[in-house]
Amino acid sequence: SLPPSGAGFPAWPGQATQPAPCWTGQPNTPCWPGTQPAPVSVPTPISVPAPVQPPAPIQAQLPNPTPAPVPGPATSIHPSVPGWPAHPGWPYNPGQSGWPGQNPSIMPPHWLPPTSGPLSVPYNLNLARGVYDKMMMTILGHVKPNAKMFTVNFLRGNDIAFHINPRFNEGAKQVVVRNHKLGERWGAEERDLKGPFPFALGSPFEMKILCTPEAFRVAVNNIPLFEFRHRIRELNQIDRINILHDVVLTYINVETLP
Repeated sequence: SLPPSGAGFPAWPGQATQPAPCWTGQPNTPCWPGTQPAPVSVPTPISVPAPVQPPAPIQAQLPNPTPAPVPGPATSIHPSVPGWPAHPGWPYNPGQSGWPGQNPSIMPPHWLPPTSGPLSVPYNLNLARGVYDKMMMTILGHVKPNAKMFTVNFLRGNDIAFHINPRFNEGAKQVVVRNHKLGERWGAEERDLKGPFPFALGSPFEMKILCTPEAFRVAVNNIPLFEFRHRIRELNQIDRINILHDVVLTYINVETLP
C-alpha cells in the first residue's frame, strides 16, 4: 500500500516534473537517498484517475508531526548541523570563552573593561549599577614628582560619598584624609592608617578599593591601609568616580569579586 499522492509527500518514482520534496520531517534537511529522480524522459507521469482520498483519510495517514525522539535520527542524518549538543558553542564546553564561569575576565556590559593610559586627569568614570557589595576598583598610576595632593571621589550627584585625599606636605607631614560631603557641608575627617604613608613623590602605586555592605576597604601596594564606613547608605546611588590633581593614571578597572 503506497501513500497517496498529495502535498508534502515524495514524488512517485517516474515523476520528473519537479524535484522531490524532503521526507525527514525537519526543514532544511537533505533528502533521503533515492528520492531525487534522475532526469529521465518518461512519456507522462503515471496518470492516476482522480480518486484522491478525502482529506480526512489523508490526515489520518500523515505521520505524527512531533515524532519522539527527534534529536536521535536528526543527529545521525545531519552530524554537521550546528546547534546540536555536540556543537562547540554550547556552554558546557570548557574550551569556549564568553560563557559564565568560563572566563572570569568577561564582564557584563555595565562593567567597564580595563583602561590603560596614560589617562587624562581629571578622570571621570560612570558606574551604571552604582556601588555594590564585592565591587573592586583598581587604580594604577604614579604620583607627580612635585605633587601636593591627589583625590579620589565617589560621587552621588553633587554629594561626595567617599573622599580619599593623600596630602604630601601638610605641615611637614604626609597624611591620607578621608571624608564625605553633603551639599556644602563636610563631615568629620578620618586620618588614621594601619600602616605607613604608602605614596612617594614620582613613584608608582596600585590602589585597590573594595566595597562591602558596611564600608569601603582600601589597600595600596597590597598593604591594607584603612576602612571607611558608609556615611551615604544608598550605595546604588553612588554612580560616578572622579580622580583629580597631581597624579598620572595608567590603568583603571572595575570588577566584581566572586
